[in-house]
Amino acid sequence: MKRNNRIQIIIVFAALAALVSCKKDYGNLNTPTAEQFLNNASKSELNNLVSGAESGMRNNLALYLDDVGTIGREVYRFSGSEPRYITDLLGANDGSLSNSNFYITNPWASRYRVVKNCNILAEAALNSSQVSAAEKSGYIGFARTIKAYQLLLNLNLTDSNGIRTDVANPDALGPIVSRADALNAIAALLDSAKTDLTGAAIAFPLAGFAGFNDAAGLLKVNRAIAGRVAIYRSQWSEALADLDESFFDLGGDLYGGVNHIFRTGSGDQLNPAFIPQNQTGETRLAHPSYAADIEDGDDRINKATLRNATASLNGLSSNRDVWVYTSSTANIPIIRNEELILIYAEANIQTGNFSEAVKAVNVIRNAHGLNDYTGALTTDALVDEMLLQRRYSLFYEGHRWIDMRRYNKLDELPTDRPADDIWTKFPLPVSEG
Repeated sequence: MKRNNRIQIIIVFAALAALVSCKKDYGNLNTPTAEQFLNNASKSELNNLVSGAESGMRNNLALYLDDVGTIGREVYRFSGSEPRYITDLLGANDGSLSNSNFYITNPWASRYRVVKNCNILAEAALNSSQVSAAEKSGYIGFARTIKAYQLLLNLNLTDSNGIRTDVANPDALGPIVSRADALNAIAALLDSAKTDLTGAAIAFPLAGFAGFNDAAGLLKVNRAIAGRVAIYRSQWSEALADLDESFFDLGGDLYGGVNHIFRTGSGDQLNPAFIPQNQTGETRLAHPSYAADIEDGDDRINKATLRNATASLNGLSSNRDVWVYTSSTANIPIIRNEELILIYAEANIQTGNFSEAVKAVNVIRNAHGLNDYTGALTTDALVDEMLLQRRYSLFYEGHRWIDMRRYNKLDELPTDRPADDIWTKFPLPVSEG
């Protein structure tokens, strides 16, 4: 029986690799026979789907970070086997982004595979007679929260080109919707999940959600992600309300939150964003502007450590390695308190509460060895300061390009070669027609 199961899984994996249409990209790499769980799933089977969703979120995560980090001029990704990191993604020689290349098709498909997993989990929980009503609500609330988060990551890539938010029926996919409509749908999904989680009774085996793996904890995570979505929608008061229900804490651990976890165990994954220092050939380097623009005394310079020798390729060079994820088992944040403090600062700036915004900014500055902010108390000056702190606090966590784009500041990013371009968005994958 075990041998037959392995064969079935191999067949599913091979089929997924060969299919190119949108509806057939949404396979489930973690539990390829998950549809079987729709028939009165047990709690153990539902927990397997939960674990599968958590695991699947890690697939192609480093590629996503390289996509947004490279275009956002945070990093260079030098690879002897893959030149498109420094050609296509940097717009070299008046090139363009392809809709069929790995840098969009792979992360896009991985996110929608998790979306499919979440759709199956929600339906399986709803149809199960082996869990209580409160437990059903917990599973469904988790599924909707993670689904919303995965949709948001794909929207970050394609922006005004839109995404599909309705993919529940692979034979009748919903339309591509605009960025505004997609953000509204994602916010509504998070709000629906909030309703599910309120009063739910559940505890999940979630490695990366330590301290947040029951209904009350997941509700705080849900509201944290909702706060991020709110600032993307310029809903400033809503963002502040979301933070009030999240794990936001001005005096708390900056790294408190939820994470993608990587382990050395059999069948697990190592952190794909980790590359040892001073490597040659395959390297991930900090953009030279990171060290050039940082304030004296800022300890976040340690996220970009000096190399023994400068690395150069195709007219680009850097003498600093990216050193955000310092081992093969280092966590990658999903969302953490330092981001929430900066969301709090941003929302207060935009609502005119400058004193509270400066308080939050100073929490971040002081935590990294800097004195209090002494600049102008104007919206423009404080936005610039907030974006500066986001740049260094959230370096290579997937934010810089999105932040500069939503403030119409992409033209402030450096281009390193005369014919390079700063892309505003990725094209929809060819699988989307």
